[in-house]
Amino acid sequence: MIEFEPLRHEHLALLREWLGREHVSRWWRSGEESVGHAEDALAGRDATDYYMIVADGRRIGMIETYRLDDHPEWAALVGEAGTGAAGLDLLIGEADAVGRGLGPRVLETFAREVVFREPGIEAVVATVEEANRRSWRAFEKAGFRHVRDVEEEGLSHRLMWLERRYAQ
Repeated sequence: MIEFEPLRHEHLALLREWLGREHVSRWWRSGEESVGHAEDALAGRDATDYYMIVADGRRIGMIETYRLDDHPEWAALVGEAGTGAAGLDLLIGEADAVGRGLGPRVLETFAREVVFREPGIEAVVATVEEANRRSWRAFEKAGFRHVRDVEEEGLSHRLMWLERRYAQ
């Protein structure tokens, strides 16, 4: 069973630990900066919604979502998304939870139960580093489609897109 628990201050130490693990830091390079963003969200200074990913009663990772309208520089990179789209980022922090098929289930469930419950959200988008095949395959298995490639921080990323009407 996949559940999402809103991030709380007491989760920050675990998030920091996950961000320092090799299998996470290889793809999520802004560890301390990411913890700072989470702290800002908890303090009401950032509109991003953070959740702990709970699988069968165990916290295994973190997932976040935000309206693209709140991040115009990222919305410009995405291009066609604009109004009515939300962004999404996730990490599986527990190494023994990687490669077990949880990623697609987490993405599909989160899109359906959290993102698309927000009024006015018609699509959810994410960018996944081209070299991170395991991650972009998880997005595809969850129903996201590869729209085009974009460059972020000098690296090629796949822009993954899921419309509300295609969410299961």
